[in-house]
Amino acid sequence: MSKHILIVDDSKTVRNLVAFIMKKEGFKVTTAEDGLDGLEKLYSNSIDLIISDVNMPRMDGFTFIKIVREQEAYKDTPIVVLSTEGQEKDIQQGMNLGANLYLVKPAQPEKMVINIRMLLGTE
Repeated sequence: MSKHILIVDDSKTVRNLVAFIMKKEGFKVTTAEDGLDGLEKLYSNSIDLIISDVNMPRMDGFTFIKIVREQEAYKDTPIVVLSTEGQEKDIQQGMNLGANLYLVKPAQPEKMVINIRMLLGTE
């Protein structure tokens, strides 16, 4: 059974690109356009890992991660931040909120896949 990844990003281009990469690697993919949409998709699917942007309308990635981590059912779900925000304070905030990995866009697809497989234990 393939692992299910939720991609949360307000950029349709980024969502489609990351989804393409993940599907090519054999993962099942669900996409969401912001944190609110991401929560809805998380609650209605069995998600194994989340990839989230930071800057999004309606609900940003940091708020999204905080809400996910506050729920017992998702406290151990791996979260990867994929953002253009690469300053130390942003990375620190993402990690402090409970992200397992923080990648700065544009991330190398090979590196992203290796890290995701490691977080999912599918190496």
